[in-house]
Amino acid sequence: MKIQKMSNVKVGVIGVGHLGKLHTKLYADVKQATLMGIYDTDYKQAGLVGQELGCEVYREIDALLADVQAVNIVTPTTSHHAVAMQALRAGKHVFLEKPLTATEKEAEELIALSREKNLKIQVGHIERFNGAMQSMAGVNLQPVFIEAHRLAQFNPRGTDVAVILDLMIHDLDLILHLVNSEPVKVAASGVSVVSPSVDIANARIEFANGCVANVTASRISAKKMRKMRVFQKNAYISFDFSDGEAEAFYIPDSDTGNDKAELAIHLGQLDAASLKKNIKYTRRSKKEVNPLRDELQAFVDAIREDKTPPVTAEDGLRALRLANRVMREVEKHQKRLGTRPE
Repeated sequence: MKIQKMSNVKVGVIGVGHLGKLHTKLYADVKQATLMGIYDTDYKQAGLVGQELGCEVYREIDALLADVQAVNIVTPTTSHHAVAMQALRAGKHVFLEKPLTATEKEAEELIALSREKNLKIQVGHIERFNGAMQSMAGVNLQPVFIEAHRLAQFNPRGTDVAVILDLMIHDLDLILHLVNSEPVKVAASGVSVVSPSVDIANARIEFANGCVANVTASRISAKKMRKMRVFQKNAYISFDFSDGEAEAFYIPDSDTGNDKAELAIHLGQLDAASLKKNIKYTRRSKKEVNPLRDELQAFVDAIREDKTPPVTAEDGLRALRLANRVMREVEKHQKRLGTRPE
């Protein structure tokens, strides 16, 4: 049966702080979407955003829900569950910024209600839409080892939670997406330096399929870095999320002639016994990428075309579970060293 597409999706933004304001602004560039208005518990802040961007400001959340088909929830994580449950009960599709919820139980409740209501939830794991990742779409990635570094300069915003839920969770989601296997062993350590919660953390994660990931996150670095390196048979791929570029060193598949890299540079030839293997290098980027706009577009498209969002609530829950597992290991390590804050 052919699905009847929804002509236009009426959306509202709930929470218009720094990130919520960006959501609101970018909806002007999202096709087949109409921004009906915004809501924030801080009506003065909402009024300033509404005045600047020329959009309707709602005094009551119920009034906004009555006028829309979908909402973007960009509030503090502790309120995600309550606001999303209210929206789902009102029959609205939901976009939730990461992390999905404060607890795994809350996430499970959202998933259960969305299934019962046949409503969509998309989670804002924005790096899935980064140009570096998008440029490698269609390339067969089968990692055996992954190394990720996400380092940021200090910013008081976000320090109410550990760096694992603030920054590392981006890479945990990407790794789960790339590996497509369940984590079986986690070892981690971390330390609080300038805030009451963990500011620097490292985790080593082993997966059922044998892949190993080494992940580091810091929010007190002198320089920014958002890189992930993927090692697999006959290939090494590096993703730079700051520049939105990916590069690969690889040996083309001589048996199938499957050389998907465009504009590849021939680096040389490796003599291995009687076998000769060509080594190639390629650098890729995807033009005209705005990860936040593109994930909002994907959310609207999923509603209009009645298809599964690219980052589901189930994906968000998997990332949250792994982040919590890393956090528990960090706390165990801190306890052994006597450095865990009381």
